[in-house]
Amino acid sequence: MRPAAFVALALLAPIAACSTVSEAVKGPELAPVGYPASLAPMAPTYVSAREPAPQAASANSLWRVGARAFFNDQRASRVGDIVTVLIEIDDSVSTNNTSKSSRTSTGNAGVSNFFGLESSLGKVLPGGFDPANAVGTNSAFSNSGAGSVSRSEKINLTVAAIVAQVMPNGNMVIQGTQEVKTNNELRQLTVAGIVRPEDISSANTIKHTQIAEARINYGGRGDISRVQKTPAGQSLVEKFSPF
Repeated sequence: MRPAAFVALALLAPIAACSTVSEAVKGPELAPVGYPASLAPMAPTYVSAREPAPQAASANSLWRVGARAFFNDQRASRVGDIVTVLIEIDDSVSTNNTSKSSRTSTGNAGVSNFFGLESSLGKVLPGGFDPANAVGTNSAFSNSGAGSVSRSEKINLTVAAIVAQVMPNGNMVIQGTQEVKTNNELRQLTVAGIVRPEDISSANTIKHTQIAEARINYGGRGDISRVQKTPAGQSLVEKFSPF
């Protein structure tokens, strides 16, 4: 490891330790409300064929080009707009695998002629040597395995996401986070992905199955999560143990 990297880790370690100790004593804290970070590696742009970007009102006029009206489409279409994501996951997986293999092999090799010295080999080699059965092999291998996977997931949640970017083809990058803290237990729901304007319903909602590159995370941290989590030392041993 380079000295500079080592120094950086040494400086960051106390900060991380203080944060962990503070969270263990005071409990997890809610993150500050802020605009989500952009996901796509490009500068935020506005490209929409439905309506132009709003502009300042001209002199002696109350009308603004691109302003929303009662009869206009109220669905999210611009950077900063809010769209409601409906998460309804009800999946179950059951897999069973069984494998079995075996192999047996036997081999014999003899020396019938060896430059006329086959009769003299018994004097050089251990007693009881038979040139007709000079080499003999016998091997047997067997393998059997069985495995099964049974998983069931059911999530029914709703979260509001913000349009972080509008891509050149009109698709929108959305990102939203929801945090709920109860009795020193913080539950966090995060959703992000790319949606098509056509998939957003008239009620300004979209299903999670219509989000491309969807990233949905539902977890938390706190007293209960800390007790249920596998200790770090045990986790490392189980991960790197060769046995």
